[in-house]
Amino acid sequence: MTRLSNDPAAFADEALEGFVAAHPRRVRQVPGGVVRATRTAPGQVAVVVGGGSGHYPAFSGLVGQGLAHGAAVGNVFASPSAHQVRQVARAAETGGGVLLAYGNYAGDVLHFGQAAGQLTAEGIPARTLGVTDDMSSASPDEAHKRRGVAGDLVVFKAAAAAAEAGHPLDEVTRIAELANARTRSFGVAFSGCTLPGADHPLFTVPEGRMAVGLGIHGEPGMGERPVPTADEAAELLVSTVLGELPEGVEAPRGQRAAVILNGLGSVKYEELFVVYRRVAQLLADAGVEAVDPEVGELVTSFDMAGVSLTLCWLTDELEPLWTAPADAPAYRKGTVEAADLVVPDPSAETAEDTVPPATDESREAARTVLAALRVLKDTVDVHADELG
Repeated sequence: MTRLSNDPAAFADEALEGFVAAHPRRVRQVPGGVVRATRTAPGQVAVVVGGGSGHYPAFSGLVGQGLAHGAAVGNVFASPSAHQVRQVARAAETGGGVLLAYGNYAGDVLHFGQAAGQLTAEGIPARTLGVTDDMSSASPDEAHKRRGVAGDLVVFKAAAAAAEAGHPLDEVTRIAELANARTRSFGVAFSGCTLPGADHPLFTVPEGRMAVGLGIHGEPGMGERPVPTADEAAELLVSTVLGELPEGVEAPRGQRAAVILNGLGSVKYEELFVVYRRVAQLLADAGVEAVDPEVGELVTSFDMAGVSLTLCWLTDELEPLWTAPADAPAYRKGTVEAADLVVPDPSAETAEDTVPPATDESREAARTVLAALRVLKDTVDVHADELG
């Protein structure tokens, strides 16, 4: 459970404030989230990622040179608003347009899509991409409905490295789409997470059982099994991911893949290494060469006990993007040439959209909207357990 908090309603804001204070040379806070603290080349495409809080290092921890240019940060397990996304994108872009990338969840799809339309109307070209790597959340025939989990990192990394290389917006978007199409993830969970201020977890798994394919917010999985050994867990993860090859990959043998073994919160590093030992053996036996594997916590869910395996089947185009250097608070690879720090304009950093003076009609409409929102709030409160 989350043991250290003040007002649970302020948890996400306070966590972001502390994160920025801890990493002043890499990120700076702007309305709606964070952007790089370092200067970006004029005309470079800005890759702006985002989603709800509670998944660190996703999403703010992935902002930095060689990775995202900004992250829009929502409340706990809640999408950032279109306004937040737009504010972050404005602060991050330098004239090359914006790619908005996120996990494929309903709120994110809605809000990032709205923000893209608004940015384009303002003269800032914008594209969107929802990551769909979670095999357990939909069948291959409906892959567009799948959720984004730890495969987010591969897609964000490919897009950001392409942007750093100077590719235009349409090309950065194409590369991100290619990485997404070639990425698959599958996970298991042993217990659910408890949100700040809550007295019980979002979901429970019976003692001695393991949930298979459960989502990072407690979304239903594919069923339950007895808790396995570390080797048995590795065998399930590898066999499942190898069981669905992307278009263009005829057989695993001879393929090169980016590999991520991700801890979801309370499965810690030594346990992950025990599992990865067997994952590496199984991939080698299948003829798959792991390229720059990552083992650790990359997309989490507070204290959820779980682990997931991600493979991105690399191409000659994607591999150098995956191995390119990056320097973000939670993800570092190789050596980047340090860029100068930005000296922000305080007035621009805090600027909000101008609200016109109210009319009698707008005040009356506001009273109606407020009454409706109170009814909605009361209904949600009454049915909170049912709605989760």
